Order: sequence, then structure tokens, then C-alpha cells
Amino acid sequence: MPVLMNVPYLMKRLLLAVLCLVIHIVSLAQTDELSQARQFTTEKNYEKALPLFKKIYNTNPSDQSVYNDYFTTLLAANKNKDAEKIANEQLILRPQNPLSYIDLAKVYIANGNQKKANEALTESIDFINGDDIRTQLVVNALTAIDKDTFVILTYEKAKMMFGNPAYGSYLYGLPLSKLYFKHNEPEKAIMVLMEGMVYMPTGIENVKAVLLDILGTDQQKLQACSKAIIKRINIQPDNIQYIELLTWLYTQRGDWDGAYLQMQAIDERNKETGNHLVSFAQMAAKEKQWDAAIKAYDAVILKGKTLPFYTLARQEKLLCMQQQIMQDPEFKKVDVNNLCLLMDSTLLELPNLYAQPFIQQYALLQALYAENPKRAIELLEKAIASSGQRPFIGECKLQMADYYVLLNKVWDASLLYGQVDKDFKEDALGEDARFRRAKLAYYRGDFEWAQGQLTVLKASTSELIANDALYLSVLITENTAKDSNTTPLLRFAHADLLLFQNKDKEAEILLDTLAANYPKHPLNDDILLLRAKIAEKHK
Repeated sequence: MPVLMNVPYLMKRLLLAVLCLVIHIVSLAQTDELSQARQFTTEKNYEKALPLFKKIYNTNPSDQSVYNDYFTTLLAANKNKDAEKIANEQLILRPQNPLSYIDLAKVYIANGNQKKANEALTESIDFINGDDIRTQLVVNALTAIDKDTFVILTYEKAKMMFGNPAYGSYLYGLPLSKLYFKHNEPEKAIMVLMEGMVYMPTGIENVKAVLLDILGTDQQKLQACSKAIIKRINIQPDNIQYIELLTWLYTQRGDWDGAYLQMQAIDERNKETGNHLVSFAQMAAKEKQWDAAIKAYDAVILKGKTLPFYTLARQEKLLCMQQQIMQDPEFKKVDVNNLCLLMDSTLLELPNLYAQPFIQQYALLQALYAENPKRAIELLEKAIASSGQRPFIGECKLQMADYYVLLNKVWDASLLYGQVDKDFKEDALGEDARFRRAKLAYYRGDFEWAQGQLTVLKASTSELIANDALYLSVLITENTAKDSNTTPLLRFAHADLLLFQNKDKEAEILLDTLAANYPKHPLNDDILLLRAKIAEKHK
């Protein structure tokens, strides 16, 4: 009796299980049909694909992925009326979905009705409400049908939906500026970037990075962009950021004179003390545009000794002039002498420079280019007496020791290298001193002592010193281990020393003689390498 009472309940459970099974079977069947329909579409067999899509779509018209496939296949099969019909159905099902209007526009485009297509696309943009996900969906759909004009309108509306348009420009400035440039509207592109600049981490530098990405090295685009900025400067002459951006664009075009004039205009307009001119000069020097850098430093110097950038401009200008000489293998001795006179007069006026890295550069000029290592040593001795900074003093001592090598005062050089080694035992400066001392021993032909130092230096924490030590160690080993005749290595070491002393022609003659006298010697590879360095130095 209790069992019979539960029969209705068991029947309900059984019916429910059967229903679930039927739904599952139908679902599997639809899945198989959908896969088959998609396969037919891939094969462009639309006659077989469309009946399957229609059947599945009619079963569940709200399935977005089924609708998308069905609609795309209808368009591909030129069934435009049917495509329009289901697009309108979607408008009823999803009245707030802007993509349905874009689908309608696709049908109108296929029918050649551009006017109705534009109306539908305009309606899709009406749904932009500040939701970035919706904005990107519309943008992607419009981009897929090459409707840049409507993409621009979409971004512009999305930008204005924010309470602060500048924040909208920050969000959409990059893609919007690219589109403006694409459609020859550089002024709008610049404006949208500049408007969003306030939210960029490094402001104007971000704008430059974006422009560099968009414009590259295309001279026509760079020129068009320059004209657009000049137009904005005429409207907003007090906007320094536009002038700074224009200056940067001139440098990208290789017009450093034009860039200098713009930077000078910034300085005069703002009655500055030279900060923008100094920044420009440093940028020009970095790009090895020495004339532009020197011109900018001169403009700062002319402002007078009382202004804050005077001292910096004086020394940086002279260092630019020095770099010009050092990078010219055919430099004129008269230019070196004139520069030395300028540096001497600058030190008389600004004696605090004795305690600055400036003096190290001047000593280098005297030693290697004016061929006056004694004067270089005098300068460094005064620098050491003027400074209380241990690392600076250590660097000066290393430099002095090098110049003693130029004078063949080996004992004095070795003594100074030893002092720095002792004072900076656990420091990179100490390792540098040990390597130079080892190389001095190599120059003198004391290969065994040099090798002992190099063995330790090969494990240096400085990659540069470790590599140099390894090369020199291998050089000595390869040319002493199997042959008791060290004459070739002694001559090679002397050529290396001549090269260090800036006596390139003498070094080259010695290397040529060495190669001729020992045509099959293992040193020949090293001779070629050293000659290559000389050739590279002389361009």
C-alpha cells in the first residue's frame, strides 16, 4: 500500500528525466547542425549552410553567436532581404544594442544605399554613453567595415561623455590622433594629444613618444605636424608646451638651427635664465650636434655671469668643442691650442672647476691631443689639492699615472697605480688600478708578473675589466707558453703602448714590420685586430 501511494511521484520523476534526455538530445543535435552549418559556410556552400542556420536561429533567435553566423552567411550569399529581416528582429529583441544598427548598415551598404547606411551608423553612435566596453565594441564593428569617419565620431562622443573632456582625450587620444593623422588632420591630432597630456605620467614626453610612434621618420608627416603646431602657436602664443613640441619636431627633421630658434623664442618669451636653452644644448650634444649645442650655450653665457646657468654653460660649451676635436681624426693642432687657451682662461675665472670632472677632460685634451702630458699632470695635481672627494681623487691619480706612462716614467706610474689599489682595495676603482698596473707590466715586457695579476682580475666584478683581463691573459699565454722567443710579443706590446700614447702612425709602422718579419706567427690575428682599431679611430 505505501508503494502504490508513491506511484504519482515516481511518474513525475520519470517524466522529468525523459524530458531532460530529450532536451539533451535536441541540444546535441543542434550543436552538430551548427558545427555542420559553420563548416558549410567555411566551404562557401551557402545553399546547405543557410537552411541549417535558419532552423537553429528560429529555435532560439536570442542566441547572439548563432545570429552573427547566420547574418554573416546571408550577406555572403547575397540574401540581403533576409539579412535585413533578422537584423530588424534583433533591434526588437535588443533595442539598446548599437551593433544591430551597424548590421543594418551593412545590409544597406550591400544594397548600395549609402544614405540609409549612414543614418543607421549615426543611430549606433547615439547609444554611446561613456561605457568604455560599449565604445570599444562599436569602434571594432565600425573599423571592420572601414568606416573611419564614424569611428572618429564614436571616440569624440565617448570623449565628451566624461565630465572632464581632458580625461576622455587621455583615454582615447592615441587611437583618435592616429585617425586624424591618417585623414590629414594633424592639428586635431595634436590638440587631442595635448588636451590629454595633463593625465599622462610624464606629460610632454608622453606626447613626443606617441608622435614618434605615429610619425616615425616620415618627413612629410613631420612637416605637416610642424605646420599644425605653428598654427596652434599663433592662436596660443603663450603656450610654451606647443613651442617645446615644435622644437622637438625640428630635431626629428634634422633641422637643429630651426629647433634652436624656437627654443630661443621660448626663453625670450618667458624671460627665462636659460634653463630651456641648456636642456636643448644637452640634447643636441647627446646627438653629437655640436654646433647647435655650442650656439645654445653661447646664448646662455651672453645672459651674464650672475645667472645660475652661466658656469654650467661655460664648461659644457668647452667640453662640446673638445668632443668635436676628439671625434675628428684629422683635427688641427691650432684648434687644440686655441681650446686649451679658452680652458685656461675659464679656470682663471672659475677656479672651482678644478674640483669638477671638467678638469679630467681638460687633462685628457692636454695629454693626448696637445701632446703635453706634463701640463695634464699639473692640472690633475691641482685638482687633487682642490678636492676632498676620495673617488674623484682616485680617478685623478689613475689618470696621472697614465700620463706618466706617456712620459715613460714607469716607476711614478706604477707607484700611483699602487696607491689607488691600496686606497680602494674592495672597490671597482681598485680593480681598475690593478688592471692598469698589470698592463704597464705587459708594456714593459714583464709578462710573468702581469699574468699573475690578470689571473685574479679575470674574476673581477666589473665585466669590462674581466673581459680585458681575459683577453690580455690569453694573449700572453698563447705567445709565451710554446715559444721561448718573446721578441714578437715584446714588439707587439710596444705597438700597443704607442697606440695608447696616441702615436698611431708609429704603431701602425711597427705592426706592419712585425707582420712582415713573422708571417705565420700566432700574433697575426691580434695585429689585424689592433690595425682595425686604428682604422676605426681614423674612420
